[in-house]
Amino acid sequence: MIRHSHEVSESWRSLNWKKFRKDLFRLQKRVFKAIREGNKRKALSLQKLILKSKAARFLAIRQVSQLNAGKKTAGIDGKKSLTFKERFELEQLLRASGNNWKHQGLREIPIPKKDGSTRMLKIPTIADRAWQCLAKYAIEPAHEATFHERSYGFRPGRSAHDAQKILFLNLRSYSNGISKRVIELDIEKCFDRISHTTIMENLIAPKGIKSGIFRCLKAGINPEFPEQGTPQGGVVSPLLANVALNGIESIHRYHKDGFRITENTPEKNIVETSIRYADDMVIILRPEDDATEILDKIDKFLANKGMKLSKKKTRITAATDGFDFLGWHFQVQSNGKFRSTPSVENFKKFRQKVKAIVNNSNYGSKVKAEKLAPIVRGWRNYHRFCKMDGSRFSLWYTNNRTWKVFNKEKRNDKESTTKLIEKAFPAVSYSENKHVNVEGNKSPFDGDLTYWSERNSKLYDGETSKALKRQNHICGHCGLKFTSEERVNLHHIDGNHGNCKSKNLTAIHESCHDYTHMSKRVIP
Repeated sequence: MIRHSHEVSESWRSLNWKKFRKDLFRLQKRVFKAIREGNKRKALSLQKLILKSKAARFLAIRQVSQLNAGKKTAGIDGKKSLTFKERFELEQLLRASGNNWKHQGLREIPIPKKDGSTRMLKIPTIADRAWQCLAKYAIEPAHEATFHERSYGFRPGRSAHDAQKILFLNLRSYSNGISKRVIELDIEKCFDRISHTTIMENLIAPKGIKSGIFRCLKAGINPEFPEQGTPQGGVVSPLLANVALNGIESIHRYHKDGFRITENTPEKNIVETSIRYADDMVIILRPEDDATEILDKIDKFLANKGMKLSKKKTRITAATDGFDFLGWHFQVQSNGKFRSTPSVENFKKFRQKVKAIVNNSNYGSKVKAEKLAPIVRGWRNYHRFCKMDGSRFSLWYTNNRTWKVFNKEKRNDKESTTKLIEKAFPAVSYSENKHVNVEGNKSPFDGDLTYWSERNSKLYDGETSKALKRQNHICGHCGLKFTSEERVNLHHIDGNHGNCKSKNLTAIHESCHDYTHMSKRVIP
């Protein structure tokens, strides 16, 4: 029997995570394949195995307690983290009650929106998040086999950059984008209005998971709409929204040769014009397309699912006038050339974050540089397929203002200031419209590890990208291929972050990185 916290932490770290990953992924691939082949009965049996899987339980607990961005956010029980002992206890609870999970209440956090209103973020407890993650492991591969290829939000292996590239392909001069229009769709309070009936009827899952999901939905209801809504803040909520909205992408499409589309029309002859990222969506229109007719069809589709379009925010825009989508501004210029740049709102929020750090008098230039680096790198990475030249988006003015503040704090030590600025504003190469889209209906669950590991490696640049190529896209710690499931970290083998020689750098999973450093920390 394990008594001491150090022994418990050692037991947690020494779990066979590599085998757990392999075991879970093998089951998920089989679920995906079964649905693709139309064998739902087999898929349901495999989903039950995932729910009972020790590997899945431990991976779910690790995901919500160590890896997720909101891992330190408390639920209604006030618990922000789990000790190693509590993680093992939670695994036993999931084992005993996973097939009949009773969901606790949700902690509500008001989040201000840019229009002045607020939306309510509803946070489950860590235990409930672990169960939701376990359920997601079983549900996601089944629905990945059915989701529309033009749905990019909150899906493994897909990103906003795929949506960005599709807009380029449809609005560039070769596609006569100068003559096209765009419907900017806004679904009114999408997450708050999704019909529970719609979700439950479309959910591919065995009875045990369905009952747990139903209780999850009921835990976050608005008393005014007891049969609607999926709580924002839950692990499984984005997946449920995708389940409910799947199919809306096919409302407007046409035959590339102008013929009527029938059941026998080959997919290669069908042109898809809708791009969806969760509840954000745009539809590209040709001059001959009837926007009113398309919007009527969308209205009927949403009405059947308890939702409706926002008449105020849904608009039809000429491609030459430009429109905002996913933090970018898209516009076809008068010469027919397509341009994508960071939106005004996105750039404004970024500058506010930078200014808040630069003007903060509570810490010095060195700390400011450390805080600025991930923000600047993240912003530049997100916009690396945009047109980013010119003083505005190259951040020349922002950089110059920061240099003056740092130089004053460093008492005119220009050499030291310059080094800090280089650290605070890391360079990220950009190549306009050069993103390579995910192929059709491919999914990480299809088992093509070579395709997905190589694709995932392209998400990184600099030394991380070089390390991935040296290692043939294999984790330097556990030896498994990298997929989109988990972020890649760059590990300094000798522990010296100033030593960036290639021999001292290895690319490893985020969780593997955590474990390599765990022995050097004070164990709780």
